[in-house]
Amino acid sequence: MTENDIKFLAEQGIELPMNTRQLQRYLPHRYPFVLVDRVTEIIAHKHIIGYKNVTNNEEFFNGHFPNQSVMPAVLIIEAMAQLAGILGFVSDKLDLSDGSMYLFAGVDKARFKHPVIPADKLILQAEEIAVRRNIYKYKCQALVEDKLASSAEIMLIKQEIKE
Repeated sequence: MTENDIKFLAEQGIELPMNTRQLQRYLPHRYPFVLVDRVTEIIAHKHIIGYKNVTNNEEFFNGHFPNQSVMPAVLIIEAMAQLAGILGFVSDKLDLSDGSMYLFAGVDKARFKHPVIPADKLILQAEEIAVRRNIYKYKCQALVEDKLASSAEIMLIKQEIKE
């Protein structure tokens, strides 16, 4: 990250790493559906890095699978989408209080290479690859240590939310 990147974040009151309390400005999700614990790097309109600490206490492990716990693939996709949404908000200098949300619009090229199990630190990465009007496309990865667990291209749509 450059000085300009740090200044861009500081102008929005963002200090890295972002914790779950700070992430509530950008994610409408709440427990148990917040799937990003920290954001460690953001470069607006380029990329974002964060992580999810996967614990044995996760609600989804009760049924997936009780004797051999594996994080559901759809939740890995959701975690990558949440991270990409944060990048959208920050890049556009917005947060939830501005009346917009970045909603999941689609997924392409999803691949699952390595299981995610309790005690794993799921490293999440999203890279902005296209923006057209209010549609955002990201190349995303989820890694455990240095192993690729999942990858996908995720599309989000920026939507004005009426109260």
